[in-house]
Amino acid sequence: MSSVPPAGLLTVDHTTPAVLVLPGPVTRDQVPGLCDDVRVRLAATGAGVVVCDVTDLGPPGLATVDALARMQLAARRAGGRIRLRAPAPPLLRLLDLVGLRFEVEGEVEEREPALGVQEAVEPGDAAV
Repeated sequence: MSSVPPAGLLTVDHTTPAVLVLPGPVTRDQVPGLCDDVRVRLAATGAGVVVCDVTDLGPPGLATVDALARMQLAARRAGGRIRLRAPAPPLLRLLDLVGLRFEVEGEVEEREPALGVQEAVEPGDAAV
């Protein structure tokens, strides 16, 4: 069974977040432009989230941390937030070290159990 695609323009779901691919490595001169890109994408999609693909950032440094922090601040001021896609473990450790938390694609949200995980009760366990 097949269906005929609709004629005309495709319908875009306005809740689908825009994706911003960050070039590696980020320099201080690029930060204002990246912040502007975040604000423009938030306004254009209305989704409230911009996904930042950080796959090609290379080794993380303080310039990267500064850029991500400023982009998150710009997103917050515009009523949204950024979500990181494919961050390398060293980048996550550096962000954690400086006290910055970012939403990461594919992570389970806080206070929600992962799908398919159930608590097991062993025979003889005391009732809580």
